[in-house]
Amino acid sequence: MGATPEATSNPCKYILVTGGVISGIGKGVIASSTGFLLRTQGLRVTSIKIDPYLNIDAGTLTPLDHGEVFVLDDGGEVDLDLGNYERFLDITLTRDNNITTGKIYRQVIERERRGDYLGKTVQVVPHITDAIQDWVERVSKLPVDDSGLPPDVCIVEMGGTVGDIESAPFIEAMRQFQFRVGHDNFCLIHVSLVPVVGSVNEQKTKPTQASVRDLRGLGLSPDLIACRSSKPLEPGVTNKISMFCHVPVANVLAVHDCNSVYHVPLLLYQQGMLNVLRTRLGLNGPHSEPGSSDLFQRWNSLTERHDRLLDEVTIALVGKYTNLHDSYISVVKSLEHAALACNKKLKVLWVEATDLEAPKQKEDPVKFHEAWKSVCTANGILVPGGFGVRGTEGMVLAAKWARENRVPYLGICLGLQIAVIEYARNVCGLDGANSTEMDEDTEHPVVIFMPEISKTHMGGTMRLGSRATVFTEASGSAVTRRLYGGAAVIHERHRHRFEVSPEYVASLEAAGLQFVGKDERGERMIIMELPGHPYFVATQFHPEYKTRPLRPVPVFLGLILAASGGLEKHLESLATASATKP
Repeated sequence: MGATPEATSNPCKYILVTGGVISGIGKGVIASSTGFLLRTQGLRVTSIKIDPYLNIDAGTLTPLDHGEVFVLDDGGEVDLDLGNYERFLDITLTRDNNITTGKIYRQVIERERRGDYLGKTVQVVPHITDAIQDWVERVSKLPVDDSGLPPDVCIVEMGGTVGDIESAPFIEAMRQFQFRVGHDNFCLIHVSLVPVVGSVNEQKTKPTQASVRDLRGLGLSPDLIACRSSKPLEPGVTNKISMFCHVPVANVLAVHDCNSVYHVPLLLYQQGMLNVLRTRLGLNGPHSEPGSSDLFQRWNSLTERHDRLLDEVTIALVGKYTNLHDSYISVVKSLEHAALACNKKLKVLWVEATDLEAPKQKEDPVKFHEAWKSVCTANGILVPGGFGVRGTEGMVLAAKWARENRVPYLGICLGLQIAVIEYARNVCGLDGANSTEMDEDTEHPVVIFMPEISKTHMGGTMRLGSRATVFTEASGSAVTRRLYGGAAVIHERHRHRFEVSPEYVASLEAAGLQFVGKDERGERMIIMELPGHPYFVATQFHPEYKTRPLRPVPVFLGLILAASGGLEKHLESLATASATKP
């Protein structure tokens, strides 16, 4: 059934999510969870993330400072919270769903240069604030799912913390926006911290009171307060926050630490969030939308399965940015989703690639041996994407171990290039084979720079976004193609500058390596496999960007299955299902 007339005729409802006391408090998960609950009611939901930094986008930010750079279908390089939105809401966003100060100021300055302001003095108020409001209103109407219809609800997450200097124009814009769209179409959720201090573990409300006071002083009053704490709120604490922050007791939500982020929507549901939003925004529903009727039940089953898992599967993640786990958040989520689908409890062994290299044995023998212990004892090895030479030799050693010891291996982007370099050196006999990114003067450049991309501009100049991968005619029995259900063409997201050199493909394939997926012209090597190995697969694209809790990515599913001994049985079941299709 399609959307009901009421769902399509009503104006869009806006839910603003702000944060107080500290940054990194979990606004993104709460915003995503709120959207998920609305999705279970058959409402179409979109999301916008506001990042107050001056960068145009997240593409040039180091993962060690800001976490993973998430890539969208249209090639937008955005904040990792948009990955949360896509995973929780099962939607496809665009680069315009991520607003930055840089984007807004660039737009206003370009308009000023064109003379659009007719000689007026261009100011933060009204020109910057109007541009922000216009942007939010425009993007909120863009379809984000297969229905092709505009969303019913738009969730706007305000990055940073209330009171930050850089977020002031956005707060003022939202203050004005509540009157532009009307009181019945605007709701504010404020996420705050309730710390537990002292020897008696007392929960303190003063930080939340101060944060709400700052927010109200800026012209915004919260309708709901989501209180983050290490343990459930005590009744007296809830009443105190209600009294001093001017919200009903029912609108104070306790969001304590859970077993996983998948439990957060259930926690909010149990406290009546849907009822509060229905009343506050006048939401009709539930509506009959495809896939929404049993969505809550399937999610609930997912969390129950998560809590009951006993059989463990260990994956060694050999990366360059392991000091900040958010650098690989989509990779970890992909592993989690695949492990849940296989009824396995995931254990990630974080291995800093430089710790595997020979110099580390002298510098820090303990770290060296711990790193190699993780690699040698893991059920599977994963080498994710990255840039620069640091740690690449450690990654090559990890790939060599996986190949020689028949340990399941998945390489992503750089991980594919690493596998090719290792194979070229140790199987093809090409001593010193390398990528020109790591060694411009290498005698055997098996990985080269993509020639059509700018070497001087860093931002937005990579091969980005959703691209087609065509499986070769000879790939019928390839593991990857079978995992993708025998599809002839798949579309996945890319983010890279370097690729396997076409000049070395024949030599590599003659030595046993197979490139089973290529671009539409057959020039770029996209998917690589090693026949005869339990699971030695690598992709130039980033499959982790399209994972969903209820729909894991095929190549990650393959890694977990191979690491837990269930791959062959799964492939047989896929073949049987394909044979029985009419």
